[in-house]
Amino acid sequence: MHWTLLVCLSDAVIMRLTGVYVPLITPFDATGAVALGALEALAHQVLEAGAAGVVALGTTAEPASLNVRERQAVVDVVARVCRERSAPLIVGANAVEAVAALPGRAEVVAALSVVPPFLRPGEAGVLAHFAALAAASPVPLVVYHVPYRTGQHLSTAAIRRLAALPGVAGIKYSVGNIDSGTVELLADLPPDFAVLGGDDALISPLLALGAHGGILASAHVGTAAFVQLAEAWRSGGTVRARSLGHRLAVLSTALFAEPNPTVIKAVLHAQGRIPTPSVRLPLVPPRPEAVRAAVRLAQDDVWRKLLLQGLA
Repeated sequence: MHWTLLVCLSDAVIMRLTGVYVPLITPFDATGAVALGALEALAHQVLEAGAAGVVALGTTAEPASLNVRERQAVVDVVARVCRERSAPLIVGANAVEAVAALPGRAEVVAALSVVPPFLRPGEAGVLAHFAALAAASPVPLVVYHVPYRTGQHLSTAAIRRLAALPGVAGIKYSVGNIDSGTVELLADLPPDFAVLGGDDALISPLLALGAHGGILASAHVGTAAFVQLAEAWRSGGTVRARSLGHRLAVLSTALFAEPNPTVIKAVLHAQGRIPTPSVRLPLVPPRPEAVRAAVRLAQDDVWRKLLLQGLA
């Protein structure tokens, strides 16, 4: 793709890469097939609750366990919902072939691409990888930086070099803590580059430091509360934001007590929003006590009432 066109696309996407994005789970029915109707309803629910947009085929969606036809069906369904609601869609795609095959639809605003895992190619290799992906992609990239899963740490300087690549619009920032590099990055954000938090329990302090939003699996549950958290930090409502952030961090910790998205799926099933809590191997069902704790927090009437009253 021509460099100037990529820059224009990136500028437009930055305006939309703010707020809370929900990386949708892939629900399965009693036969083990993808429950496309439930997926469609779930996408409508989170967007109706105020989510800025959704992600299809992120890691929360168990994409490695889906076949080609299932992955295409997931994207088709979620894209249709986003088109109906004029909502932006980010699609997970990690290889040149995957990004090149992304559908040419206006609702698909970016590809979410993980830093190459396991190989630890070094910062020079990561930069070369994303330069190649961006050159092949019809949409800008959001780099998924999650070093505790990939094994590849990136310095703040390397992230700034990534941000300068044509066609790289942002980063899902999931380093597992708030360290000096986090503060350094957010204190002097690269121009036209969105930082979206990806560690759910840490989203409140990241927003306080200046992150544009988050890609938050926990926002399947209590979507409106996560949206109001982002809006409170954006508008300067610090007292409300701190209180709500503390409550939501507890909820997120419970939802991630077992490998994601096992607990989230169990909670959604308990709420009657998906037909089964099933996951595919190598994931296995979560411990019952972990599910009970998360369901209890998800049904916590206290924070729901505080949220509705605007007092959280």
